[in-house]
Amino acid sequence: MRKFIQVLTTTEKREDAERIARLLVEKRLAACVQIVGPVMSAYRWKGKVEETEEWQCLIKSREDLFSEVEKTVRSVHPYETPEIIATAILAGSGDYLEWLQDELAGC
Repeated sequence: MRKFIQVLTTTEKREDAERIARLLVEKRLAACVQIVGPVMSAYRWKGKVEETEEWQCLIKSREDLFSEVEKTVRSVHPYETPEIIATAILAGSGDYLEWLQDELAGC
């Protein structure tokens, strides 16, 4: 079985998160994207501490598709340096993982 991942990115506007989600699912780079928010993010940017409300995209994909997921997110993401990080899905229900596999590019 191929290795599945969850990729996280955040945006300032819900509309940007929705655009990212739609594009990834249409291109079959993500089987599902959940949009969560708003969440409050505190971070240091260019020497200054910032606090921003953001929307999280939780992107369900496969490890071998990560570079295309990243490229696609960057192509429409408004941030200069977007957060695009992946974590491994170590386990999941068999029927859900089968559905993920069936919905992703290059099944």
